[in-house]
Amino acid sequence: MGEAPVSTEQPEAQEEARFSHPHAHPWRPGRHQVPAAAGTRPALGLIRPVRDRETFDALARARRRAGRGPVSVRFVPGGTTDEPRVAIATARSTGNAVTRNRVRRRLRAAVAAHQDELVTGAYLFGGEREAATVSFDVLRDEVGKLVRSVREEQA
Repeated sequence: MGEAPVSTEQPEAQEEARFSHPHAHPWRPGRHQVPAAAGTRPALGLIRPVRDRETFDALARARRRAGRGPVSVRFVPGGTTDEPRVAIATARSTGNAVTRNRVRRRLRAAVAAHQDELVTGAYLFGGEREAATVSFDVLRDEVGKLVRSVREEQA
């Protein structure tokens, strides 16, 4: 076996080398950077949150309605001009902070899917540990059943 001939000449450069402008810092990108927005994203504005202490106290005294799934709801009727207000609660027995936050996010999305069916008043949705792992379709259906039960009772 023989050796293959290999050229020792270097090929010509195809493009000119790029250098940063003299006023640019070599360790920073050349384009203008905008700082990231601080804080949480704004709410979608679909459902108003419960914020006042009197409503939370009334929700604590309200009857708890539990479906067959891992979701429960308490309801306090409101005035005719108010929009529905929603609070979501998870107990420490639900799991660690990551699990509780996941349950809250999933419940918030499930309630938003049924926002047109909400009766005027205040709702307190509670989620158990299974709400973090059950399929979203099942969770959304359970929230829908509870919302409809509240609606039928108020009619």
